[in-house]
Amino acid sequence: MSGGGGGGGGSSAPGRFADYFVICGLDTETGLEPDELSGENFEQTPLRRTFKSKVLARYPENVEWNPFDQDAVGMLCMPKGLAFKTQADSREPQFHSFIITREDGSRTFGFSLTFFEEVTSKQICSAMQTLYHMHNAEYDILHTPPTNDKESCSSTGDCNGTSVSKLQRFNSYDISRDTLYVSKCICLITPMSFMKACKKVLEQLHQAVTSPQPPPLPLESYIYNILYEVPLPPAGRSLKFSGVYGPIICQRPSTSELPLFDFPVKEVFELLGVENVVQLFTCALLEFQILLYSQHYQRLMTVAETITALMFPFQWQHVYVPILPASLLHFLDAPVPYLMGLHSNGLDDRSKLELPQEANLCFVDVDNHFIELPEDLPQFPNKLEFIQEISEILMAFGIPPEGNLHCSESASKMKSLRACDLVSDKRNGNIAGSPLNSYELLKENETIARLQALVKRTGVSLEKLEVREETSSKKDLKIQCDEEEFKIYQLNIQIREVFANRFTQMFADYEVFVIQPSQDKESWFTNREQMQNFDKASFLSDQPEPYLPFLSRFLETQMFASFIDNKIMCHDEDDKDPVLRVFDSRVDKIRLLNVRTPTLRTSMYQKCTTIDEAEKSIELRLAKIDHTAVHPHLLDMKIGQGKYELGFFPKLQSDVLSTGPASNKWTKRNAPAQWRRKDRQKQHTEHLRLDNDQREKYIQEARNLGSTIRQPKLSNLSPSVIAQTNWKFVEGLLKECRNKTKRMLVEKMGREAVELGHGEVNITGVEENTLIASLCDLLERIWSHGLQVKQGKSALWSHLLHYLENRQRRTTSGSFSTSGILLDSERRKSDTSPAMSPLRISLIQDMRHIQNISEIKTDVGKARAWVRLSMEKKLLSRHLKQLLSDHELTKKLYKRYAFLRCDDEKEQFLYHLLSFNAVDYFCFTNVFTTILIPYHILIVPSKKLGGSMFTANPWICISGELGETGVLQIPRNILEMTFECQNLGKLTTVQIGHDNSGLYAKWLVEYVMVRNEITGHTYKFPCGRWLGKGMDDGSLERILVGELLTSHTEADERQCRTPPLQQSPSMIRRFVTISPNNKPKLNTGQIQEAIGEAVNGIVKHFHKPEKERGSLTLLLCGESGLVSALEQVFQHGFKSPRLFKNVFIWDFLEKAQTYYETLEQNEMVPEENWQTRARNFCRFITAINNTPRNIGKDGKFQMLVCLGARDHLLHHWIALLADCPITAQMYEEIALIKDHTLVNSLIRVLQTLQEFNITLEASLVKGIDI
Repeated sequence: MSGGGGGGGGSSAPGRFADYFVICGLDTETGLEPDELSGENFEQTPLRRTFKSKVLARYPENVEWNPFDQDAVGMLCMPKGLAFKTQADSREPQFHSFIITREDGSRTFGFSLTFFEEVTSKQICSAMQTLYHMHNAEYDILHTPPTNDKESCSSTGDCNGTSVSKLQRFNSYDISRDTLYVSKCICLITPMSFMKACKKVLEQLHQAVTSPQPPPLPLESYIYNILYEVPLPPAGRSLKFSGVYGPIICQRPSTSELPLFDFPVKEVFELLGVENVVQLFTCALLEFQILLYSQHYQRLMTVAETITALMFPFQWQHVYVPILPASLLHFLDAPVPYLMGLHSNGLDDRSKLELPQEANLCFVDVDNHFIELPEDLPQFPNKLEFIQEISEILMAFGIPPEGNLHCSESASKMKSLRACDLVSDKRNGNIAGSPLNSYELLKENETIARLQALVKRTGVSLEKLEVREETSSKKDLKIQCDEEEFKIYQLNIQIREVFANRFTQMFADYEVFVIQPSQDKESWFTNREQMQNFDKASFLSDQPEPYLPFLSRFLETQMFASFIDNKIMCHDEDDKDPVLRVFDSRVDKIRLLNVRTPTLRTSMYQKCTTIDEAEKSIELRLAKIDHTAVHPHLLDMKIGQGKYELGFFPKLQSDVLSTGPASNKWTKRNAPAQWRRKDRQKQHTEHLRLDNDQREKYIQEARNLGSTIRQPKLSNLSPSVIAQTNWKFVEGLLKECRNKTKRMLVEKMGREAVELGHGEVNITGVEENTLIASLCDLLERIWSHGLQVKQGKSALWSHLLHYLENRQRRTTSGSFSTSGILLDSERRKSDTSPAMSPLRISLIQDMRHIQNISEIKTDVGKARAWVRLSMEKKLLSRHLKQLLSDHELTKKLYKRYAFLRCDDEKEQFLYHLLSFNAVDYFCFTNVFTTILIPYHILIVPSKKLGGSMFTANPWICISGELGETGVLQIPRNILEMTFECQNLGKLTTVQIGHDNSGLYAKWLVEYVMVRNEITGHTYKFPCGRWLGKGMDDGSLERILVGELLTSHTEADERQCRTPPLQQSPSMIRRFVTISPNNKPKLNTGQIQEAIGEAVNGIVKHFHKPEKERGSLTLLLCGESGLVSALEQVFQHGFKSPRLFKNVFIWDFLEKAQTYYETLEQNEMVPEENWQTRARNFCRFITAINNTPRNIGKDGKFQMLVCLGARDHLLHHWIALLADCPITAQMYEEIALIKDHTLVNSLIRVLQTLQEFNITLEASLVKGIDI
């Protein structure tokens, strides 16, 4: 897997420190073979070319617990092949480490030292000379100056620039004059990553070869010792063994400490600076693609290992290749998350680098202190305080938090500054106080940071760092390793503890949310992908708001899923994964300390408290070495073997190195008994998963979500292997697509899905955004797989632009144009009812909309916006299908093996995306809230009754969840217009009215349609009432409540064939009012049911999380809303006086008001309580009657109900009216309002609204101030 340090191999491995000693270099037998896979070789001069290196020797030949992988070792020891130099070049030895990940995810570690040896073989030297002759001849042909008289120019060599460089090339190697050197490398392959110790072993071996005096013993003795006589230190112990020139110490953490990690964290912070490290760390946690770029192999390795180690307790689950050999560059094409290191030659800059995809790539230029982040990267929780805490530790060790690029030269200049000035400065409060300011200071002023660092070095301490400094000075007495090395140990553990502490704080309560499988383990495995293993929604609802963008994405990652799987797998302590055991014990401690209720979340920053304890255990191990290995000794070698020759690494005697001692007596003799018992089995499980363990295998099988490949096959690179790798990628992408669409649909369908037993219910806005963002990432990865030539950062957007360009070309050349397609059903539409002309379905039009949004600046952003828009319009699958139907273009842009050219997979992929059409997304409208959107309005008056004679001037005002338009005048004769305004969100109400001017100011409106011209969402606002004095209820304006029409086809069918299924909401009643009696009469049971439904709807609304609530207006004033239900109550048994006079409920309410007011004046007051109710009632009626708006009587009734609901007065008023004598006059005996039991149950139902805080939309209560 990917623990920060670890062991591989099966349990049969004896606990040996090293498995193999390997020598790689030039094979004089086969001579010079150009390494054509390592890149373009022939323009280079022969000394700069790369040649194939070979594994020259390895000892022992093979060990069964760690089979030797010749290709991988050869490639990683010398990732760029052999290098040649002459005496003129610098030939410093270079150390680097590497990792080999096996198929099952276990790892072995390699440590190699590359140095240069003089070439003694005459054939090789003359071959090099020949290559030079050939190169120069070719060069001449290519670069001859265009004159006929060649001599004159090239001989003098001063004609132009080329000839000068040509001379330099001539001079680079001359067999008679130059000494040729070639690279060679010695390497240790070990089961655990003791980097410092291995580096010392190799350096001392190399020193033995280059020092004028031969080493005390033949080299074989030392190599034999490290291979067969030095054990791995058991957990929690330290070990001392002998190198050629001095003792070497290594120590290994116990099972209750953080796992083994032996790379210097200090170097990463010096190279990148805290801010960049935290950003890179965030990218790694969210499983972006990460590419490290440096000209030092060891730096690539250090950064990669550090970042993955700091993730504790999580483990990187994807492709992990810290050093990518030159011959594997095609692997950068991998459409999966990866963490890879790419070697730069130090000459080319970043712009020359052709990367297949950058939409979600984090690019780290290690040598230049520079990091390029993917777009919209969420902030790590408490990032500033976190950075502050890390900076304090770094400064205590004299490392400036902004990195150490330029510290070396400036440090000396500053020696003259006196540290005490700075201390007094601290007293004035200028440095370090609040967690924010000192980091801000540092960011603005690097010198202050360096001063602080300097102050630390001189021993004057600031702030909280005092204690720590002192303790370390006392320690020096006993420590066995040197001061520098101890400092590295200390800094490593302090930084790692701070990082680990972030997760123990963040996930302190994680166990509560783990969903344990109900069925047995076996069946759990088989259905692993369908199962939810963590209650994400509940966990997130507990988190502080600022954490959500990061956490909601983190919970979707593979590393989090695997972590939780592990938790589910091991119930009992014994079989618990070591990493998990350590993490859980830390979480338990935190819970003992904070006896807070688990649900009460604060974003209070808790600093790390475990540092001292962790340091103590390391210090104890280093002060008292637990075990000393056998010293190297003379081996049983033949006379004359092991000769020493200065400067050459000898050919070792394989007979003595190929097998170890017959019986490993030394282990039994030297190791105390308690080591042997359990350690043998533990050795390799400890900081890594047991590879041969059933559980690990299960988890691997259960979760092969596209992460089938951890490391490219380093062996054979034939086209067939590459094809196979790509095929795995294609399958992985398809699988990932299937899982993502499924997860999104389950989340979205919520209730129905939960009843079917899938997953959790609610999905918050944040979570939906996370899922859509991860879908966009997946699309970008699919589109960048197998790209021929990369253009721009977003492969999807670049493909769309190509498509657009092709279309435009075709249209102009006039061959054919289908820029917009009308749906068939839309064409069939009968023309009887006026309706909007349908929006064209056009991929290109949607692109134009996105291009017109000035807020979106980047290609990646545009691609994402386009995906969101297409999802909202339910056209994603269709658009992509259209895009890919241009086969010529796809062929031009993609290689044969690309996902988009695998027809079956492509079809399945489009089919998966089609399933999104089953649900409604508002992922475009809800995200781009500030953009301008064109809206199209159509008002449909009734044809029957003289709509054409209408003389007044109509106006309209549209409201949505995000805002309203204000009053818009409408051209009287057209009744249709398009206007632009800032995104209104989902539309809720339309206020429509007229100014009552002209002779015929009566207007019967059937409905209003409003369409968002970008997303195509169309809302219908039914009306079916008159607007005009003396008509209907005398209203000049009405509030209409609308709803979204379902997808085009259904809506259109509905309009033409059958009358609307919707009775007009809010103003429900009659189309042309003649008398209230032509309304279907409901019986009391039906009315009660309607009231129950309406109230129930409102209650449900408030039980949903805030971000997901729909429109409350619809629930109050919509078709089956509260207003219409209460209207039914008051209509029931209402006496209708004469035939042609309408009596409205409002008339009854006004009479009741007059009755109560006269009662007050005659002071015939019943009880106090009743009096306030009556007063309230009268106050509301008066206020509504006095409003300046021209609302009719039904409009007034609607307003009263809404205000009554808001102020929780409805049930009082019903009780009041039931007892009112006016009721007796105006209602028949059978009326519901006269039936006491029915009225009481009605009151009880309405009382349930009391606990909710109902806020009304502005349009409902305009002009009323109560």
